[in-house]
Parts: sequence; C-alpha cells; structure tokens
Amino acid sequence: MTSNAEKLYKLIANDSKKKQSLFMTALTNPKKALDKICDIGNELNISVTKEEVIEYLSTIDDEATKMWLIKARGGL
Repeated sequence: MTSNAEKLYKLIANDSKKKQSLFMTALTNPKKALDKICDIGNELNISVTKEEVIEYLSTIDDEATKMWLIKARGGL
C-alpha cells in the first residue's frame, strides 16, 4: 500500500515548479520546507503530517535527502 507521503512525494517530484520552490526553501529553512510539503498535501487533498513526511523521506536512499532530513530535525 502506498502512503500519502509517498503519493505526495511522487507528485511533487514530477512538478518542476513545486520541486524547485521546495528546494530553495529547504536550503535556507528546512523546517519551513516541511510545512510547505504539508500545505501542498492539503491543497491536493493528500493529508500528511510532518512526521509522516520525515518517516517516508528517511526510506529514500539519496544522500542529499538524508542531509536535508538531518537539518530539518535540527542537526548541523
């Protein structure tokens, strides 16, 4: 079964404008990027929590994503 966080991730990944906007936000304020991801989910009727997003992203085998998660959790 596909989680809402996974569905939302795939939709954002295929939308270059949303992806670029989130990338720019994540560079300066990773926690705000989490809020924006949840907001996008609400706009698309795909309800997700920050915790669900973090949990899903932690399963992705990508160094850039892993570094961003560390920042979003308050590290670095």
